[in-house]
Amino acid sequence: MIKYLITLILFLNLGIAYSQNIEIEIKNLEQNKAYLASLSGEKVTPSDTIKSSCEGNFQFNTVKHHTGLYRLTFDKNKWVDFVNDREDVTITSDANNILDSLRVVISESNQFYYTFLKLNKQFKSKSELLQLILVRYPKDDEFFIAIQNKLKQLQTEYLDFVNSISQKNPKSFIARYIKSSQLPVVDGNIILEKQLSYLKSHSLDNVDFNDASLINSDVFSNKSIEYLTYYRNPQLPKELLEKEFIAAVDTLLNKSKINSLVYQHVVEYLLDGFKKFGFDKIIDYIIENYVIKDDICIDQKLETALQRRMDQAKYFKIGDTVPNIVSKDLPGKDVVLYSISSENISVVIYASWCPHCQTLLSQISELYKNQKQKKTEVFAVSIDTSKTDWQKFVNSNIWNWINVSDLNGWGGKAVIDYFIYATPTMFLIDEHKKIITNPVSFDELIRWF
Repeated sequence: MIKYLITLILFLNLGIAYSQNIEIEIKNLEQNKAYLASLSGEKVTPSDTIKSSCEGNFQFNTVKHHTGLYRLTFDKNKWVDFVNDREDVTITSDANNILDSLRVVISESNQFYYTFLKLNKQFKSKSELLQLILVRYPKDDEFFIAIQNKLKQLQTEYLDFVNSISQKNPKSFIARYIKSSQLPVVDGNIILEKQLSYLKSHSLDNVDFNDASLINSDVFSNKSIEYLTYYRNPQLPKELLEKEFIAAVDTLLNKSKINSLVYQHVVEYLLDGFKKFGFDKIIDYIIENYVIKDDICIDQKLETALQRRMDQAKYFKIGDTVPNIVSKDLPGKDVVLYSISSENISVVIYASWCPHCQTLLSQISELYKNQKQKKTEVFAVSIDTSKTDWQKFVNSNIWNWINVSDLNGWGGKAVIDYFIYATPTMFLIDEHKKIITNPVSFDELIRWF
């Protein structure tokens, strides 16, 4: 009987320790349904649908979910991110301005999380400004000394929160998250010319690449982006820039090898990122030197996309004739690529939800409208599945070139025939529908308009 009671008490204690209640209340929200998803890098993985108990009030528990960052989405543009750290959470906000009105009522971890996000933003902007002032002022000036002291104070306050306040429970998820996510602090005595070298050598010092639980957050993706920016130089030609990025890739992947799960996560993130920006040489380098060499089983969707990339490079070479595209325009009429008569045709395959597509299409629009003699037509193929979203996207931007879509998304015929692995993707073809060039950036397209 005593053993039974002890077992029951232990069981109840475990239930209390691991059964958390989450309550998120959004004022002025009309929807009664929200969608819970876990975050991993830039991946948002749906897990549950939550119905509100009353208007704008969503209550649920996270017993079956791992610790980490989560997102409760109310519509496409409104969501609340929160930390699941095995504790009760109560967060309130207003649908009209979710981030600014957000308040953490219960949950120390979430209080730390949002304080850290705000502190990071302030520290980055203020420290960069103070560093610039220090560079321009003579060291024997009183103002220089005052600014130097202000920088030291800013750094001390930042590190006090990161290393002391947030580490009350060092084993908690939020403590480990903040420890690895902290921004690098550069000593004000290091001259500007040597700061970049210092950041390349030390900015990853506090990242725990052996903590696989941090995969359930944006730690490794954010630190990868941050580290890559130290190697980014817009003035370099693409070939030299790729060499710089490869040096950064080597550092990131060799550090992440300490843990196989983290290693795979970082490899996939880098491959996906460089795929989006058309850095094919870096993708090939990662595949040859890491994926194949270490026999990494990458995500099936990513593997399919990489295979499409390789097939596209194989079958879409300069001088090759592109496959015909027969698709419907906004009124629903069939448009045939082979029937278009123009000196050049810029085939752009995009998605309305893709931010890079929005930027590129806006740039192409200026070229298209400003042609003195119309020598290049634009054949824009959307991979959307919703006609409403596609139509709204086209009409709001007033793009009067040829707009088509079969509304079959990644399963569309053009997507398959052209081995599309990322958006936007461009092909510049001549009047005979033969490839002139495969531009990967706007700059490579300018001369043809």
